[in-house]
Amino acid sequence: MSKAQWMKENIKKGEQYAGIILSNNGQPDYHLVLLSATPGGRLTWGKAKEWASTVGGELPTRNEQSLLFANLKHEFEAAWYWSSEQNAASPDYAWMQDFGYGDQYYSHESYEYRARAVRRLLIIE
Repeated sequence: MSKAQWMKENIKKGEQYAGIILSNNGQPDYHLVLLSATPGGRLTWGKAKEWASTVGGELPTRNEQSLLFANLKHEFEAAWYWSSEQNAASPDYAWMQDFGYGDQYYSHESYEYRARAVRRLLIIE
């Protein structure tokens, strides 16, 4: 199948293909797709996760946010965006990505930041 055909069959109107996420052993694991929807404002971490679910996606992981920053930075405002990951050392905190400079840090889940949703397409051999 050609790349154009694959994109036509798998990427919906308005979505952006972000790239491939590798598994822990370095093999291609899944394709990452950025959904077009935005919540239109800032949300707490819990509300951001709920919103992502309502648009058919999930918040991206920290690893996925790094790929989004590398390949689709122009699709984001230069601001902090929630990831799907909580801080393991502090369960009231979750990780986020700055799409201005590329930093990742954590913040209290009650604070409000931006959000974007992604979906994943498994690579099946």
